[in-house]
Amino acid sequence: MKIIDTGCYRFELTSDIRHVYDVVDSLYSDTPNNDGPIDFSVSLVFESFLRRFIKPQISFYSDQHSPFKPLPISQAAAVLEWGMNWCIAAHEYGRLLIHSAVLVKNGKAIIFPALPGSGKSTLTAHLGLSGWQVYSDEMAIIDTSSCEVSPLYRPVCLKNNSIDLVKEWHPNALFSPICRDTQKGDVAHVKVSNWKQYSTLQPAQIVAVVFPKYSPETELTIYQLSQLDAFNTLSKNAFNYNVLGATGFDAVAKIIQSSSLFEIQYNDLNEVNEFLIEDIIG
Repeated sequence: MKIIDTGCYRFELTSDIRHVYDVVDSLYSDTPNNDGPIDFSVSLVFESFLRRFIKPQISFYSDQHSPFKPLPISQAAAVLEWGMNWCIAAHEYGRLLIHSAVLVKNGKAIIFPALPGSGKSTLTAHLGLSGWQVYSDEMAIIDTSSCEVSPLYRPVCLKNNSIDLVKEWHPNALFSPICRDTQKGDVAHVKVSNWKQYSTLQPAQIVAVVFPKYSPETELTIYQLSQLDAFNTLSKNAFNYNVLGATGFDAVAKIIQSSSLFEIQYNDLNEVNEFLIEDIIG
């Protein structure tokens, strides 16, 4: 059994797969070992005795519920991270959850809602290893009253070519082993901070919403969005917007009204960094 402390949520993991514990240790072993409450009990197990030996497959469970079909044992570490995301997205009803990266500098938070293939995670990993604080790669956890976003202690999920790129840019960063041929392609997780750094973070006010899209043939292009367009897109990226009802509507409206709103196309992460610092963070 392992305890995985992500700051906002604590997971208790049991597994039949030894190497999963090794990956968890590499990514989370610096978290405090205390007896706090457990939010989610999760497991990675073989569905049958036969599946231990013939084309081994494993399943993720949260208590007695399995949200995914069984997958090859080689993908176990990635399945665990995806399963943890599912637990939060499926059960958090007290705060607004938006499918988005969150980067913070000088106490100011920028959220980056984006579709798969937008380059969001590559951008997050690079900036997180270049002086920014990563509050999340996957979801913004937002207080519906203050609209402040809370930090999660999680690695950044990289896919396919992004893995080699970030390794080239940041050769000293800690990466999990690559899980090959998943439904998202090749997947690896990179640790962008340690627990000591994380423990100093406080909820941050959102100052901008930036919708990024990587385009290899396009130099940095910046579009200012209307509040209506930004509201529609942001609400569609919220995991629990419909569940929260009027509370979710009011929270998204407050974020939109108090934030700078941009869509950017880019092929150079350094240009994006300069834009964010000079035009948003100030």
